[in-house]
Amino acid sequence: MSEGRTPDGGLRVDRVVTSGTFSLDGGTWDVDNNVWVIGDDVECLVVDAAHDAEPIVSAVAGRQVVAVVLTHGHDDHIGVAPELSRRLSAPVLLHPNDRMLWDRVHAGVAPSPLVDAQAIEVAGTWLRVLHTPGHSPGSCCVVAPGRVFTGDTLFAGGPGATGRSFSDFGTIMASITDRLLVLPGETVVHTGHGDDTTIGAEAPHRQEWLDRGH
Repeated sequence: MSEGRTPDGGLRVDRVVTSGTFSLDGGTWDVDNNVWVIGDDVECLVVDAAHDAEPIVSAVAGRQVVAVVLTHGHDDHIGVAPELSRRLSAPVLLHPNDRMLWDRVHAGVAPSPLVDAQAIEVAGTWLRVLHTPGHSPGSCCVVAPGRVFTGDTLFAGGPGATGRSFSDFGTIMASITDRLLVLPGETVVHTGHGDDTTIGAEAPHRQEWLDRGH
């Protein structure tokens, strides 16, 4: 399902919601994921590759795709990455620290590296990659003018889960504090699941998150 089209400083942002499962540490959960398509009417960037390629390809609508950027390596965010790469003729980018998660799903297929401070140009606008480990070792966010795409690092209401393998609460809080909460308060936060928020709405709750420990 595709939801919304928002022009912003020359960029348009489309949200595609796909449904499926997330599996790790012997458990499986039903999840709805946000996939973000960022660009203009000619070219775009896809953030995450969740569950079902068809609605993502539909949202791209024939535009040139610069890359498929994966915010992290959990299976609900990477499941259709190789298919999207083939169908959209675009590279898949993932931080190397999440390669062990990728290989559990797509062994034998190598993504291209995504690195901290990497600049990616789409539709005449430069986007910036922030390495924000904690939810997973290779978790990354993508900063655009007035927006940040946080994957599962920061949600409306707090940090992403850290109670599973390869995650750490202290690390995610350091990433959020040092890399995200320093962004302007009006920055819109587009998350990997659920509703948008802003940096200004979340920043006052940092101590609450530290106190509860998750």
